[in-house]
Amino acid sequence: MSSGAVLNAALGKFSGKGSSEQYLLRTMLDTFKAGDLVLGDAFFGTYFLLASLYKQGTDAVFEQFGARKRKTDFRKGKHLGPKDHLVELAKPKRKPDWMTQENYDCVPEFITIRELTVKGKILITTLLSPKIFPKNELKELYKKRWHVEVDFRNIKTTLGMETLSCKTPEMAEKEMWVYLLAYNLIRLLMAQSALLADILPRQLSFKHTVQLWTAWCQQTQSVCVQFDEGALFILIAQNTVGNRPGRIEPRAVKRRPKPFPLLMERREIARERVRENGHPKKIKA
Repeated sequence: MSSGAVLNAALGKFSGKGSSEQYLLRTMLDTFKAGDLVLGDAFFGTYFLLASLYKQGTDAVFEQFGARKRKTDFRKGKHLGPKDHLVELAKPKRKPDWMTQENYDCVPEFITIRELTVKGKILITTLLSPKIFPKNELKELYKKRWHVEVDFRNIKTTLGMETLSCKTPEMAEKEMWVYLLAYNLIRLLMAQSALLADILPRQLSFKHTVQLWTAWCQQTQSVCVQFDEGALFILIAQNTVGNRPGRIEPRAVKRRPKPFPLLMERREIARERVRENGHPKKIKA
């Protein structure tokens, strides 16, 4: 969270069993160690995930799951403050299809979590003490989850992983890992620059660092100058980003794509068809 680095990633099928985010996260739960804190949105606040994190000593802060949000009653459980209480969750009586009976039997019958309301959102957490973990601090922590969305944008848009070049599944997987490797190398440059400038890595611009690194490599290679890390770190740290808490952005595309049909055949064949018949007279918008 402090640097934006990718610690692990899971790849799965496009659709069907084994393609959900819950399944992919369960395949890499060993990434989290005792004392770690997992921050996520409402999709991850399920009983079995919370129980798994409990078992390995990992804490969690999630938004309340949609179906359970409608049933939350702060009059029940142990009162901690205004719309802040401890509640005991019971294990679902029905075993999920993805879970073996042996694993289901090992899950505890009850777990205790904390539910609290902050700015219209209901959060659930395994951080149970209101004195050690005040409500305001949990609210500020959850607001930082926005960094995750910005980090995804940096990987997909700034680095260009939205559209993969490789055609086979094996090569596409390699391409994605190379993108993540490049992303972490940029994050490493930012962390080193922040350390020297005595600021936080999140105060630096990812896109600015990418542009500097690209220009720096081109310049040093063209004039055969020895790489000067210190000068590069100084340039990276010169451009800081503003603190913009509580950002909300619409999930919509601002610029519409051009009304051309998709190229669904080899380019040579399409060219030959244009030579024979010309371009279509009218393109539907």
